[in-house]
Amino acid sequence: MSAVETTGLTKEYGDVAALDGLDLSIETGELYALLGPNGSGKTTTIEILTGQRRPTSGSAQVLGVDPVAEPVEVRRAIGILPEREDPPSFLTPREYLEFVSEMRDIGSVEERIERWANRLEFQGVLDTLSTDLSEGERQRVMLAQVFIHDPDLVFIDEPLVNLDPLMQAQVKTQLREYCEAGNTLFLSTHFMEVAEDLCTRVGILADGDLVAERDPRTADEDLLDTFATRVGETEAGEDPTAEVRAP
Repeated sequence: MSAVETTGLTKEYGDVAALDGLDLSIETGELYALLGPNGSGKTTTIEILTGQRRPTSGSAQVLGVDPVAEPVEVRRAIGILPEREDPPSFLTPREYLEFVSEMRDIGSVEERIERWANRLEFQGVLDTLSTDLSEGERQRVMLAQVFIHDPDLVFIDEPLVNLDPLMQAQVKTQLREYCEAGNTLFLSTHFMEVAEDLCTRVGILADGDLVAERDPRTADEDLLDTFATRVGETEAGEDPTAEVRAP
């Protein structure tokens, strides 16, 4: 069974089509990335698939459930991390993860919190107010809340933002191990290195349309060349690769 399936998915804002008939099929166990410039429709795609936004037309299935008709059921089954979302400033990481666990009706809360704090190396700030954490520490806490309930499918918008190179490498390892255990990961990114180094398949999105898909491990053409060819020059003659370099 496909973990994610869309058919003719379209989202219009007035005269602007953020998505234009998007067809996607992501198999269980894939580490899939949508790669594209700002305004290409990546965030809109994730918002529809996670039940946060309704499409204008078309259909979607997430773990066999329609996220438009059953958004609460979908959100209970998945993990979500939007870009640049922080834990509440008035809670410590421990309090925030306890709150997330309670909302998801998770048992063995403290053991899970300690495990993820150790994996992502923020155990030293578990009882520090989130407002006093660095950007990297806040991102690690948010990554922990994504995985703490052991979901079968996770959506992450820019997983490596604000992380130093050593932590980026560690998070990449965690994401690979998550998929090797039979789970599915759906990433959205601007950064070529993230897609090329981490993912089993990459979809290139431009103006709401899936213009190419590649397996970075076997593709004959360099992913950057594919991106530049399929997306082309941006408006005003800007460099089309400017937003897809390494973070």
